[in-house]
Amino acid sequence: MEHSVVNTPTTDALTLRDMASSFDAQRGKLPVPGDPHRTPEPTAICRQIAELSSLLTQLSDEVLLRVTAQDRAPHSDRVITAFASAVEPAGEAVAILGTVSHQLAFLAQIEPSHNHADVREAREASVHVLEDSLALAEAALYDAANRLHAASTTLLPPSVRLRAALSRSHSAADTAPSPAVGAKTASAAAGSPSAVRGR
Repeated sequence: MEHSVVNTPTTDALTLRDMASSFDAQRGKLPVPGDPHRTPEPTAICRQIAELSSLLTQLSDEVLLRVTAQDRAPHSDRVITAFASAVEPAGEAVAILGTVSHQLAFLAQIEPSHNHADVREAREASVHVLEDSLALAEAALYDAANRLHAASTTLLPPSVRLRAALSRSHSAADTAPSPAVGAKTASAAAGSPSAVRGR
């Protein structure tokens, strides 16, 4: 069934920015190993998976709303492409946090036997996978937000003041190491708890 949707470049740009800000906020909520205020916790991870799944549905709904519209605005294809492009990294973030949830459950399971040598080895491997997964989740959420932010600026260029702030922000980001650098390699090297148990 087709729907009639009338969106201007400005309203679509603001929708893109709002969605991008939601992914930025999710990135800020990720746990940080070693930080007592943001330590990985099973309940919080499950809650964040649910929130990200809701955002993923919203992305799909934004695409569906526009591809089924009776009258598309000239800029609509760019908006559809932007929302669709964010689905992949958003989905990756959900899947990666699923790995985090799995590792936390495994660590809780082996905690009573943590003094055994083989269990200590499995625990170390699991912690490495957990840390690498959180770095990959952060990179995926950054990617999703960045794609949406970039698309919004093509429809509604930011003000001079905002451009200056974004320029400073990007300069700082360019000099900082990417959280995903080496993460996949390290994760593969660490292995999974089941692989360690099978040695």
